[in-house]
Amino acid sequence: RYVDVNNIIEYAVREAKLLEELGYSGIIVENYGDSPYSKRVRDPVTLCAMTTIVREVAKSSSLKVGVNLLRNSGREAYSVAIASGARFIRVNALVETIVSDSGIIDPEAPRLKPLKINYPSIEIYADILVKHASSLRFSLGILEAESNIARKSDTIEDYYRELVEEYVERGGANALIVTSLKTGEPPPLRLLEATKKYSPIPVLAGSGVTPENIKNILKLIDGVIVGSFIKVNGKAGNPTDPERARLLIAKIREL
Repeated sequence: RYVDVNNIIEYAVREAKLLEELGYSGIIVENYGDSPYSKRVRDPVTLCAMTTIVREVAKSSSLKVGVNLLRNSGREAYSVAIASGARFIRVNALVETIVSDSGIIDPEAPRLKPLKINYPSIEIYADILVKHASSLRFSLGILEAESNIARKSDTIEDYYRELVEEYVERGGANALIVTSLKTGEPPPLRLLEATKKYSPIPVLAGSGVTPENIKNILKLIDGVIVGSFIKVNGKAGNPTDPERARLLIAKIREL
C-alpha cells in the first residue's frame, strides 16, 4: 500500500507541536507501524523516509527528538540521527542477546561504538530487560543463581547489578529505560529501584505510565517515556489525545 511520506511528516510535526505546547520535553520518532518487525531495518526507502520525518520534527519544535528503529537497528537509527538533527536514539538490545518474536537479536553496542566515537553528541537511551523479549544473559544468570552451579555466593540482584554496569561501562549508554513485559504495563517498582541503585546515569520508566502511578514512579527514578496513556483510547499507535496528555502533564507538575 502506497503511503505519502508528506502525510506522515504533517502528522508527526502536528504531534510534536501538540506535545510541546502542553509542556512535554521530548519525543521519540519510531517505526511503530512496521510490526511485525525485522531484526534490522535495511529498506532504503524506510531509512530515507525516517531521516526526512525526523529532520522535519526536529526543525519544527524545541523538543529533544529521538529515533527508534524497531526491532534493534541502533546503527541505522544513529545514522538517521546524525543526518536529521535528532539528539538521541533508543536501542532495545545494547549489550544483551535477546529472544523475541523477531528472532534472536544480537547486542548493538559493537556496531555503535565507531559512530559514538566520531559523533559523540548523540546520546544512547538503552532498554534493559526490554519488553516483548527475554534476555539470554539474565535468564541464564537466574538459573545459575538458583541452582548454585556457577558462583554460589551470587544472587539474582548481583547479576542485575553486573548487567547495569555492562550497559554503562561497556555499552556506552547515556540513560537506561526500564519497562514491563509488554507495552502499556508499568515496570515493577522494585526493578526501578534496583536500576536506580546501581546506575550512575539517568533511569527512565518506559511503559505503563499513568496519572495514577506517576508519583510513585518518579519518587524512584529520573523521568518517564509515555506512549499508551496519552493516546486516543489509551492505545499505543493512535494519535495523541490532548486531554489525556494534558492530564498526565498536570499530574507531573503537581509533584
